[in-house]
Amino acid sequence: MTASSTPGLTRFNAAEDGAARAALLEVCASSAWVAALLARRPYPDAEALFAASDAAVAALDAAGLAEAADGHPPIGRPAPDDSVSAREQRGMADAPADLAAEMRELNHAYREKFGHIFLVCAAGLTADELREALRQRIGNSPDSERDVVRRELGRINRLRLARLVAAASDGEAAPAGATVSTHVLDTAAGRPAAGVTVTLAVRSQGAWTALAASETDGDGRCTDLPALPGDVTHAQLLFEVGPHLSREGAGGAAFFPEVTAAFAVAPGEHYHVPLLLSPFGYSVYRGS
Repeated sequence: MTASSTPGLTRFNAAEDGAARAALLEVCASSAWVAALLARRPYPDAEALFAASDAAVAALDAAGLAEAADGHPPIGRPAPDDSVSAREQRGMADAPADLAAEMRELNHAYREKFGHIFLVCAAGLTADELREALRQRIGNSPDSERDVVRRELGRINRLRLARLVAAASDGEAAPAGATVSTHVLDTAAGRPAAGVTVTLAVRSQGAWTALAASETDGDGRCTDLPALPGDVTHAQLLFEVGPHLSREGAGGAAFFPEVTAAFAVAPGEHYHVPLLLSPFGYSVYRGS
């Protein structure tokens, strides 16, 4: 199933404004963001919808960003009926009591400083990683932190919109599709591999279909890959590692131009699949 043929996108395009607005508010609480996406319907495919979301997030002022952030629960404390946030924050589910307590204190200090909750695209991040992100960001200036919040909001909105357009039945707020994240570590250099292009493909039967592409950030992570359609049985990550290995090897040709990892997926599960990379070897595994 391609992004342009998803029943969820067709239904969203055809929905009355009230129903479409309600669906978008489940994705993002910013009234300006919702209005911008409503104004550009209908969308020819999911990528056009994602691009409209990115543009609307980029246009938000400080008040709009705060409005969007406050539509999310604090990390580690999703509401009992908020299954979407609970799944996104799954890394905090089994956090030790001392870590959970520290997160509550840090969340409070963050809000005191910036005036809104700590917003992060939590999919695929462990409790330790979420704590470290909060520790680091609480030291940001307001202007710097606003830029980070904007980036994280864009990632979250893309993930949630992907679930919306993949929904298979009327009234379904989010599909049961799996989610995928990854982390590329250069074990020879002893640091994350930034700037690696990663393509996500899926299949339920027959050939692979490309779903999305992303690029590893400064920490070597891809956390903005969209949710998979609910009928997908296998996912594939294609890492274009050649340019990175060539740079690290002082311009020599890379022995591995690319690395492919294919794996089975089940609806509703999250799959964090890191790549440990060196010039003449690599390994992939399912992380937490």
